Amino acid sequence: MSSEADVPFTKQMRNATREIHSVSDALINAKLGIAMSEDRVWAEGLLIFYEVFKYLEGALDRHSHSLIGELDIPGIRRTEAFEKDLAYYIGADWKKDYTPRECVCQYLKHLKKLENENPYLLMAYIYHLYMGLLSGGQILRRKKVLLQKLRFFRKDTVEGMAVTEIADGSVFKIKRQMTEAMNHIAGEMDEDTRQKLLEESKMVFILNNKIVHSIEGAGAIVTVKLIKLGIFGVLAALLFTYLKKLLKG
Repeated sequence: MSSEADVPFTKQMRNATREIHSVSDALINAKLGIAMSEDRVWAEGLLIFYEVFKYLEGALDRHSHSLIGELDIPGIRRTEAFEKDLAYYIGADWKKDYTPRECVCQYLKHLKKLENENPYLLMAYIYHLYMGLLSGGQILRRKKVLLQKLRFFRKDTVEGMAVTEIADGSVFKIKRQMTEAMNHIAGEMDEDTRQKLLEESKMVFILNNKIVHSIEGAGAIVTVKLIKLGIFGVLAALLFTYLKKLLKG
């Protein structure tokens, strides 16, 4: 039986966050999944994560000379894509009167604290957030494409989703490189830092959940959709009952 030391560090990260990760995935899928048909909700989702990704990419620059720089995989950066999408939904001058909401400020405050005390702990955020965007972003993009087809949308491009746009065939490659880099970095760190990274990995999803909860309107949209589904279900049941009686008669 293999010891924990024989388990790749990225798998240890997944194991350590399995429970909170599942809760986070359910929440994000519920809210941002709705955003596929509600541009306002999608734009809010972009806004709350924009500052976080921007900060992390700044940290990649500031610590490029350290092991952290190994996670700066070519093609991974998303800040410009976020800004492009936000300009599409909100307008070219969206930054003019923009102020990050309080929960986002608290998130950034935590990241700054980590950077001041132990920058290596930022790698928990870099790894989990980018891997999540690479995986989840592609799923959301496919949903958007399907929705356009159902609406007989004639454009081939998916506008307003540059943040999920990765060159064909690059997603798997980047994810593999991220995994290899994280495992290599872990092998260069002491046990205490590795354990702190595992603990901080849980905080990644706790903070993500807090800012996702702040997306306004999603709850109301869910309610409306459920009501519509409920009405559809009742009508379908009535129709089924009617046809059943008709066939018997």
